[in-house]
Amino acid sequence: VQLQASGGGLVQAGGSLRLSCEADERTFSYYGMGWFRQAPGKEREFVAAINWSTGSTYYTDSVKGRFTISRDNAKNTVYLQMSSLKPEDTAVYYCAADGRLFRTRLPGPADFSSWGQGTLVTVSS
Repeated sequence: VQLQASGGGLVQAGGSLRLSCEADERTFSYYGMGWFRQAPGKEREFVAAINWSTGSTYYTDSVKGRFTISRDNAKNTVYLQMSSLKPEDTAVYYCAADGRLFRTRLPGPADFSSWGQGTLVTVSS
């Protein structure tokens, strides 16, 4: 499975961007698909995920109310709409698929099997 991420760029604080991640197929073992990010010198962290089947969504606290994850099943594509962006949102954003999602905790990188290339999001102050 190949994942193609796009949509990163430079935006001013308070602005918006939409990231897209298209999968070339959807023969996954698990239903989770989502986004992680990694800032310079920091570990990769979970941002948001969605269950392909149910549409349930998961967010890390720092992006709740500002980011929205959605899916288009017909296009095998997941989107991350990012609004009210802050400088601390600056990072390389990675799309991930074939992920396990849990009710009791947010997923980590180890819960996902397929990864796309990163797309850089830079938020200027």
